[in-house]
Amino acid sequence: MFDYSARPELLKDRVILVTGAGRGIGAAAAKTFAAHGATVLLLGKTEANLTEVYDAIEAAGHPQPAVIPFNLETALPHQYDELAAMIESEFGHLDGLLHNASIIGPRTPLEQLSGENFMRVMQVNVNAMFMLTSTLLPLLKLSQDASVVFTSSSVGRKGRAYWGAYGVSKFATEGLMQTLADELDTVAPVRANSINPGATRTSMRAQAYPGENPSNNPTPEEIMPVYLYLMGPDSAGINGQAFDAQ
Repeated sequence: MFDYSARPELLKDRVILVTGAGRGIGAAAAKTFAAHGATVLLLGKTEANLTEVYDAIEAAGHPQPAVIPFNLETALPHQYDELAAMIESEFGHLDGLLHNASIIGPRTPLEQLSGENFMRVMQVNVNAMFMLTSTLLPLLKLSQDASVVFTSSSVGRKGRAYWGAYGVSKFATEGLMQTLADELDTVAPVRANSINPGATRTSMRAQAYPGENPSNNPTPEEIMPVYLYLMGPDSAGINGQAFDAQ
């Protein structure tokens, strides 16, 4: 596991947006960031799941989060602009953006992968991620120390058979991260890095490996050290790097 111990108020007064915040790694990250002092903006397509995370953060006495129902598969450009305007109006700026939301799509040979399924995965995992990043970058630049964290995968660092659109989308994720990091280097107080969570006890992992014993994998909460490190000031100056959570 990534070796890092965060102080209790590491993220105090920071405003951090987490995509896919309703369950799995996104929910764990949102709760963890809030527990370390951040105001967390919970973005996802299922409002009921986001509300559960909201209630858990409130019940723990952490800073009040915000629920943002937003469908990354269907959102149009003007909706991203409206999202950015809302965040600027309510919070003034952003200190962190965790790109966590993604879909796995069919795990089939490329020859058997339909164009519709390929484009759906790319829409959620790449296009929406680009739209969020480009639209919210001006708000991140208003921070004195902002961090954009992209969620990658081992299949986005070395191609593997039958991972189809998901694997391709994670290669694109790494490319977007590296391009953004190089553009921001020395010209803005924003850094960009990626995290490969590794095998984690989530519903997506169960979908990809239905025969696997989930108890053999760590919970999302157990892989949080690297997320805290990259969202906090201790990683200032770290830019364009690919991290492994475990």
